[in-house]
Amino acid sequence: MENHAADRELVDEVLAGDRYAFGKIIKNTEALVAMIVFKMIANSGDRKDLVQDIYLKTFHGLPNFRFKSKLSTWIGQIAYHTCLHYLEKRKLLLLDQTDNGEETSELTLEALSNQKLSASENDIEKQLNRKELNSILEKEIDKLPPVYRTLLILYREELSNEEMMQITGLPEGTIKSYLFRARKTLKENILSNYKKEDL
Repeated sequence: MENHAADRELVDEVLAGDRYAFGKIIKNTEALVAMIVFKMIANSGDRKDLVQDIYLKTFHGLPNFRFKSKLSTWIGQIAYHTCLHYLEKRKLLLLDQTDNGEETSELTLEALSNQKLSASENDIEKQLNRKELNSILEKEIDKLPPVYRTLLILYREELSNEEMMQITGLPEGTIKSYLFRARKTLKENILSNYKKEDL
């Protein structure tokens, strides 16, 4: 509830005409907004415009914010849907169209993060030093469809299921399914694109 009280105070200050209070809101949320925009939007030229659009929508939407979630989660939701709208308008691929609708809703996010790698994958992982692995991971994550990329990043940032649902508007089962598919695709891509000796 402390977060909500601080959020309420900032919003009240903005609505009372305090320009600096909105600057604080931007400062508090710019990392989350940048993360969503950078993972969803490949065109660097459009990112700046989208960020401005997101904060413009935030500013105009503040009088209607009801504090049912954290302010940062609400702004993350605006960022996600603004990017989604941009991608849909340009008819860009949002998801992996080869997804055959595997039933994965029984998997918990915790189980996804704790999945055991097979022996051969363990061998490969041991041959990578952390820096190289991170570089390869980032490169391969960036090749995934925008929604998968974003969900993986939100998950890696340790957002709760509830926050991810609020930001994306997706049901929990769908998020779990997409995360499962994203991790599976990521793992397959790494294993097929990098030979053991290259790693």
